[in-house]
Amino acid sequence: MHVPVMLRETVEALAVRPGGSYIDATVGSAGHAAEVLRRAGPEGRLLGIDRDAEALERARLRLEGVPGQVRLVHGAHGDIRRLAVENGFQAIDGILLDLGVSSEELDTPGRGFSFRLDGPLDMRMDATRGETAAELLARLDEQEMAEVFRTLGEEPQARRIARAIVRERAREPIVTTGRLAAVVCAAVGRWGGARHPATRVYQSVRMRLNSEVEDLGRALEDGLGLLRPGGRFAVLAYESITDRIVKRRFAAHIGRWRALPQGGEAWEAGELPEAVAVTRKAVKASDEEVAGNPRARSARLRVVARKD
Repeated sequence: MHVPVMLRETVEALAVRPGGSYIDATVGSAGHAAEVLRRAGPEGRLLGIDRDAEALERARLRLEGVPGQVRLVHGAHGDIRRLAVENGFQAIDGILLDLGVSSEELDTPGRGFSFRLDGPLDMRMDATRGETAAELLARLDEQEMAEVFRTLGEEPQARRIARAIVRERAREPIVTTGRLAAVVCAAVGRWGGARHPATRVYQSVRMRLNSEVEDLGRALEDGLGLLRPGGRFAVLAYESITDRIVKRRFAAHIGRWRALPQGGEAWEAGELPEAVAVTRKAVKASDEEVAGNPRARSARLRVVARKD
């Protein structure tokens, strides 16, 4: 059974109330969603969204027998406003985003997310549409590829890796996760650190392929607009890039103290809809949780509430 990251901290930060309406826009295997529903009780409502059809089936099975009203829909969290309106979810009490790739996706070789398990180079979160990672890497030129590795993976050897991929794909198409990992390892040299040399490349390709940055930006803005006054928005991020986006967008809606030329400070209101911080800084998993669930090590939880 999938183990949700920071379950207690996340659900408590959402301040779930009996009879409330909630959206888990990356429902996955419904670990967080099940606990939200339990606390919301028989009158509670939950909209679960996921672009992975297999995840929706796991969520359906996990939520069977949990009191409350559940609607599960296939879609991206970037479309949260449209999906919420279409399914009758407005004036929401809480929204959750659990970003990145799930353990189930990583551990399934056929999905192509992991460099540790050889399989087809796919990486689509929605396996029913769009190009695969193999097709993406076959069409990008060296400069475009290096830009993806640099901006979405923060890879310091982006140009060298891109050059190696272009050279190797000319010899033979790169269509498996194992071959891509081997090409990256050969390009960067000997592996001696804790992080696999292909980690940043795989992250950047996955994020580009699935439009993760664009989806996150829309979900943050539209999600805040769906909340009722006092409603809360919780986000779990696992990569520094996505965590920075969440931090900056939440800060823009919270506002800040601004120094005045004549001395002193004045409060500068945040963007509409205004928000207040629930977590003053990112919450991290405990050492005990990380020991039992290593995926929690990189997790960062940030929560805001829509201003009354």
